[in-house]
Formats: sequence, C-alpha cells, structure tokens
Amino acid sequence: MRVRSWDEILAEIADERAEPDRWRAAAGPRAGGLGEDLFIGHPQVGVYQLKTYAKSPVELRGVGQQVARRIDDGIDPLLPHREREDHDGHFGVRTPPADAAQADSMAKQVEETLRTHSIAPTEPEDLFEDMMAALESPAYGPMRYRRSDRSQTLDALSEEFPDADSLLNTELDELIDADGVNHGVY
Repeated sequence: MRVRSWDEILAEIADERAEPDRWRAAAGPRAGGLGEDLFIGHPQVGVYQLKTYAKSPVELRGVGQQVARRIDDGIDPLLPHREREDHDGHFGVRTPPADAAQADSMAKQVEETLRTHSIAPTEPEDLFEDMMAALESPAYGPMRYRRSDRSQTLDALSEEFPDADSLLNTELDELIDADGVNHGVY
C-alpha cells in the first residue's frame, strides 16, 4: 500500500461505493511531532491512516495510506460505534457539487432539512444523519477526537500498524522540513 497525499486518500474514500453512514473515525494530536493523526475505517472497505498538519490557516498538508483492507476484531473496538455511543462527535466527507443545478438542489434540501427539524421534535443524531443525506456525503459517522492530548485509542491504532505509522511519520516530517515550517496553525 503506497503513501499518497491526504487529499488523494479522502478522494478515494469519497469514490467508494460503500454505505456512507458506516464509516468511523478516531483522531487527535500526532505522537512526538507536529500535526494530527486520523484513522478512518469502514467494515467493507478497510482502514486508512492520515497524518496532517496545518501549514497555514487555509492550507492543510499531509500524507496517508490504506493500512487494512477490512476492520478485524483487533481494530473494531478501537473505532467508535454509533450504537455504543462511545464517540465525541461526528465527521463527514464532502464532495463539491458537480454543477450549479446540483448545488441549488443541495441548498434547497439543506433548507428543507433545517426547516423540518426546527418544527419537529428530533434528536441531534437525526439532524446529523439528515444533513449528511442532504449534502450527499459519501462518508460520515461517529468520531473520537481529542485536540489537546493524545488518546490511548490513537496509540493503540498506531501500534496495530507500526510499519505504516513509522513510514507516514517519516513522510510527514520530510514534508514539514521541505515546507520550512516549525510549527502548526490551529
């Protein structure tokens, strides 16, 4: 499995024809370096690992690769489950509308979704699901995320894929050095 840019990995995830609501993710600070780690997985697609850093407030840089072709018993408990409610929030992958007509259609759907949820008693999870459908998100789901300290979950996921973690750390460090950056942007 080869190392690619972070946006190529997300484009691949967006192109998958898997059930969009079955993706799961865990993210947080990178161990011993600048940036963040993100693991994103789907039962039928596998697991991707990305390492990124904010070069500027408007530019994210990073690398990633697919690290597993499926979620096995060792990985499954490390990624959040909607049913277990063991997540801090949600994530979604977006693709831009193909044209103005699709953008208008999506905007109308978003407006209608918000209008419906404003008058009907619904749960936050329902609003999230309906918004992802309105935005035609190809991948979304529960996420564990810590901004300030690295979780045991990220350490355990990194330990599941030590060779990939080491390679991606090296690749990201080389990218940071080539960019001439010694600090990230939050």
